[in-house]
Amino acid sequence: MSSQIVINKLTAIIVDDELYGRENLKLIIKNYCPEIEVKGSADDVVSAIALVKNHTPDVVFLDINMPVLDGFDFLEEFEDRKFMVVFVSAHEEYGINAVKVRAEDYLLKPINIKELKLCVKKLLTIKDKKISTKPILENNKLIISASRGFNILNIDDILRLEADGCYTTIVTKDKKNSVISRTLKDFEASLPKEYFFRIHKSHLINLKYIKDYSNFSGNFVTMSDGSQVEISRRKTPEFIQRVKTFLNKV
Repeated sequence: MSSQIVINKLTAIIVDDELYGRENLKLIIKNYCPEIEVKGSADDVVSAIALVKNHTPDVVFLDINMPVLDGFDFLEEFEDRKFMVVFVSAHEEYGINAVKVRAEDYLLKPINIKELKLCVKKLLTIKDKKISTKPILENNKLIISASRGFNILNIDDILRLEADGCYTTIVTKDKKNSVISRTLKDFEASLPKEYFFRIHKSHLINLKYIKDYSNFSGNFVTMSDGSQVEISRRKTPEFIQRVKTFLNKV
């Protein structure tokens, strides 16, 4: 008897307030989608948030209509989310909202096995693409994969980076801004920490281009292009220390 060896795997959690919905999807995945490893399931948003933090899944199969908090409320808890989202719903009317929150797919109940298999194939492709397109730093240049090749940015030209869900806007000195389908966390991991500091969950700045800092009516830095960027309260003490360290080196 020959056995199938599955190399590419996706970890997943299932979120559905109905027990039948959770168990049925889990069974279908087990029987027809060996590429998926279900790490757990949750019947409400609070439990689902805890599952994501504990297991860091590749994908969340997410119901929409649930008591108290719904599927969209769940996603609002993850502004810089790393997981893919597949809505699983008995209702078609949420399709537009699903697009707005950048869901990878939308499956209607009852689950169609053929559609689920196509969905899994799509998710694997997305994961493989993400792995192969992480920004690379080499000789003070940031190499970013693009759909038809790659872009090269000199890190000295980058003023700041701003998160927008799974996308990042790179603001440069020449004002030729780029929107990249990578998270801010990916860029934070690639860029040199002596120059770049994440002052807010949505903002990563180049310390070289700070013009001034103000704590009047909030905490803000003004960059050399005149843009104002908010500093989170939690990050303010570390920011001040990082600026002092940076200035002592230049």
